[in-house]
Amino acid sequence: MTFSYDGTNYNGYQKQNNKNTIQDNIETNLSKILNEKTRIFSSGRTDAKVHAINQKAHFNSDKEINIEKIRNSLNKLINKDIYIKKIEKVEDNFHARFNVLEKVYIYKINPNEYNPLYRYYIYQYCKKLDIDLIKEASLILIGTHNFKSFTKSDITKNDFERTIYDIKINNKNNIIEIEFKGNGFLRYMVRNIVGLLIEIGSEKRKIEDVKKILDSKNRQKSGITAPACGLYLKNVKY
Repeated sequence: MTFSYDGTNYNGYQKQNNKNTIQDNIETNLSKILNEKTRIFSSGRTDAKVHAINQKAHFNSDKEINIEKIRNSLNKLINKDIYIKKIEKVEDNFHARFNVLEKVYIYKINPNEYNPLYRYYIYQYCKKLDIDLIKEASLILIGTHNFKSFTKSDITKNDFERTIYDIKINNKNNIIEIEFKGNGFLRYMVRNIVGLLIEIGSEKRKIEDVKKILDSKNRQKSGITAPACGLYLKNVKY
């Protein structure tokens, strides 16, 4: 299943008790259509206010189903800030999370005058940023690193190693877009990296600080977390 959503009014993707989530809305309505309790398994969760252009998930059913009919019915029932783009059959051993080879995220920043039309979809930084400094700093993050400095400080997992394949920075219609391509991302990792790049682009930090922060493996060293509204899951590849 490939789907997009506006995360503004949600407490994130993942199902939570008594909270409005993307997963809960899709599962509830898919279960009605299939007339059986159905769980969906996504490529990974997105946090509250984060958007998705092409999120992926899978579900299992023993029934013979008309895929296009299911898609159309689901789009009629689910909230209008979610849209199912495609449903396709996959092999029994496919898993939307564990088979991921690559994820792409985009972060959007407005360095210009405040625009109320952007407030839920682009970070309203509204100050000048040096794109050349941001580009130079981003090169240090490409490759395989321990990104413990860029995830939640209280996280208990042991594996903080991830590979970033590429980081692209573009200025589109006076909006800065930073695209991250990697084999996976830790919670808040992209937003924490963006926070550091903003500090470097505003000359509050130096480019050489990037390596020092990576080497420190200490979240307290890496600075601000960029707001959720500017983040988009662009694509997932298998």
